[in-house]
Amino acid sequence: MDLILAILGLVILLMAGDALVRGAVNTSLRLGVPALIVSLTIVAFGTSAPELLISVSAILDGVPGLAMGNVVGSNTANILLVLGLPALLSGLDTGTCETRRNYLFMLAASFLFIALAFGGVIAWPQGLVLLGGLALMLGSAYGEAREHRRRGRPADTCLIGEADALPDETAEAEDLEGADPDMPWWKILLFLALGLVGLPLGANLLVDAATGIARHLGISETVIGLTLVALGTSLPELATTVMAAIRRQAEVALGNVIGSNMFNLLAIIGISSLFGPIPVEPGLLYFDIWVMLAASLMLAPFVLLRWHMGRAWGAAFCLLYAAYISTLLRGAG
Repeated sequence: MDLILAILGLVILLMAGDALVRGAVNTSLRLGVPALIVSLTIVAFGTSAPELLISVSAILDGVPGLAMGNVVGSNTANILLVLGLPALLSGLDTGTCETRRNYLFMLAASFLFIALAFGGVIAWPQGLVLLGGLALMLGSAYGEAREHRRRGRPADTCLIGEADALPDETAEAEDLEGADPDMPWWKILLFLALGLVGLPLGANLLVDAATGIARHLGISETVIGLTLVALGTSLPELATTVMAAIRRQAEVALGNVIGSNMFNLLAIIGISSLFGPIPVEPGLLYFDIWVMLAASLMLAPFVLLRWHMGRAWGAAFCLLYAAYISTLLRGAG
């Protein structure tokens, strides 16, 4: 029953997150908010809403290990599985991608997160530091995107993971995820209502079910967060990346992963810590965080040196992820 409820909660979360993004994007565009601002804030935060609600719910329910495991596990899954599987299916031509700047931002966010985690707990002071890093990153991305748009050239927009910053505002607005210039107000409000109701409902279901599964199997909530919850919340990124690979849009695939990982570390942990302290378990501190960092560093040749991520690399990434999950489950058993 717990497994069924976990799947149901995940489905509700993903559908509600998509509804919230659609409603928020079209509301903002109708109110005259520039598409560039919408893409850097509402779309980025909205697509991370399921992970955020899970983390906040886990802290309020007294299982903060689930929140930490979800973020660390999602970042690892995003690189090894979400990029590995599409590369295995069709390859990713990363040689044409201009994502170096934001990849370095992602590495900086990872090192900052690890440094704070070694304090043993991430409470509100550490959370404010992470949110400060998020503000700096958003400000830099916004300034760069405006400059590139002024010059009529695509920017390094891997924060968004969707479209390049275009010189034409109308084209940029139409290219936003969930944007529909003809959507009526009643439909926009319906999407907003479904998102705002569905997100907390799905998060509570998933957290309660995941906690029950952990107790039934005799393993920690952190391990459930690193595996079941992390894999589930990475499904939207996986779907986006597979479609990008099929369409030969490697920049979308890389941008989707890099942007998601930055937001997981800076925004989700930063905001969640304001609701209560998040202790860092020793096992996560001395193993899982380093696996996450190693996976992030594995992207360096493809981003900085522009290697081609072919099927062999995709298979290697997927096998490494399978080995990591297997190691976690064996250790938990």
